Amino acid sequence: MQYRSVTVLAPAKLNLSLDVVGTLPNGYHDLDMVMQTIDLYEKITLRRSNDLSLTLPGSFVPVNDKNTAVKAALAFFDYTGLLAGVDMTIYKRVPVRAGMAGGSADAAGVLVGLNELYGAHLSMSELCAIGAGIGADVPFALLGGTCRVRGVGDLMKALPPCPDCRFVVAMPSVGVSTPEAFARYDMMGSPVHPDCEAQEQAIRDCNLAGVCAAGGNALEHCSGAVETPAICKTLREHGAVMAQMTGSGAAVFGIFDDENAARSAVAALKNGYKQVYLCKPTHGGPRVTVRRLFGAKNNA
Repeated sequence: MQYRSVTVLAPAKLNLSLDVVGTLPNGYHDLDMVMQTIDLYEKITLRRSNDLSLTLPGSFVPVNDKNTAVKAALAFFDYTGLLAGVDMTIYKRVPVRAGMAGGSADAAGVLVGLNELYGAHLSMSELCAIGAGIGADVPFALLGGTCRVRGVGDLMKALPPCPDCRFVVAMPSVGVSTPEAFARYDMMGSPVHPDCEAQEQAIRDCNLAGVCAAGGNALEHCSGAVETPAICKTLREHGAVMAQMTGSGAAVFGIFDDENAARSAVAALKNGYKQVYLCKPTHGGPRVTVRRLFGAKNNA
């Protein structure tokens, strides 16, 4: 099937746990994490073209060759050998410098979308191999759902779906630089080391209380995000079973077993923060939602 354009929804992620367990021979930090995609999506529209372009309506993210979407498109065409191009439009909803893998979601969405747009029939393993060359979180962003992730993000184990819950996510006024967060960790260390093994087992047992009890983020203490404690306090005061930072920051989330309590937390946080979201866990990565055929009416 030949498509003129496709639209992809690519989900953000949260770290239900994040631990730094050592240093790898290449100097990178050896991580152990449980990661979860949520229904906060980047919307990506891809149109066939002879050139390559990227538009980010309403976003201040730079449009250049360092952008993950551009890297993904170039890597896809290099891998497949296709002499083609694409016009990319990304409507960003995931906060920037938040630890929610918005850039990785963009790259994953572009790879999935181009695979569909050009009928390349690449396997998930091939897409993940391409994605790994773009960024550490891209393979997980492709797979999505609930995963135990280790190393630098290259070792993934799919888990059963996260127990039913609601996430309330708040983005502070200032983001966090990932390299700076890890540099501070190297200097300061962390008093927090979550039990990722116990959290994995709690997910397998569909035990939300156990998932929350085993959570934590080893980077939270050294992230430099000064608003984290106040957001966590508000989340807990409104019924969050667990509240913590995600990734290297700066976004903070709470896990709720009651949707009314979650909505109450959203209302409270909106008094002080512009970007507050009520989300559910999702069970997969990017998905193509619209396909426009050549010659079809109202082509996008």
